[in-house]
Amino acid sequence: MPNGGWPSHRNPSGRIPSSPAEKENTIAAFNPRDPRRREFGTRINQRIRVPEVRLIGPNGDQLGVVATYAAQMQARQAGLDLVEISPTARPPVCRIMDYGKFRYDQSKKEKQNKRNSSATRVKEVQLHPSVGDHDYDVKLRNLKKFLGEGHRVKVALFFRGRENAHKELGFVLMNRVLGDVREIGVVEQAPKLMGRNIQMVLMPNLKVRQAAKASTD
Repeated sequence: MPNGGWPSHRNPSGRIPSSPAEKENTIAAFNPRDPRRREFGTRINQRIRVPEVRLIGPNGDQLGVVATYAAQMQARQAGLDLVEISPTARPPVCRIMDYGKFRYDQSKKEKQNKRNSSATRVKEVQLHPSVGDHDYDVKLRNLKKFLGEGHRVKVALFFRGRENAHKELGFVLMNRVLGDVREIGVVEQAPKLMGRNIQMVLMPNLKVRQAAKASTD
């Protein structure tokens, strides 16, 4: 146990690395600019080896630049961890906190961000004015599926050749789509002619989604 402090997370024996591979790993672990450092995660407690750090207290108080050993001692006395939160700053910024709770909160944020990213992703369904009934039904099922999953959907209708002379047929088809999804989708962007195609954007009907979720709970 180095310096009489917490056990090292990667080197519990405290021995000096002997093999070239161990030395390389040690250099990577403690160099904030080394891309291999991500394999070792956040530096905490005795793994923080710089001479001094800019310290933030457990309540968010700015405690200024202090010797690293003094910051580690304060964390120990509080029954908490010293966590490096900004390794590339000069000196690195560290905070006294409960590292286990910090990891848990970070994991929750990452999961929530992932869900939000998925929910706001825009899907796309493409159509042509001359689409047959079977193909239309397939496109409509996909559109309803995307809306049911909470995605916004861009519906793009493309004209080919002589179809460009009858763009009004494209708007007729777009209105048909709107009628077929009116129970689960609402218009975010109305059908609009853009060059050689017509586009509109639909979004889920939140009231319908909430009612469906409540019925399954």
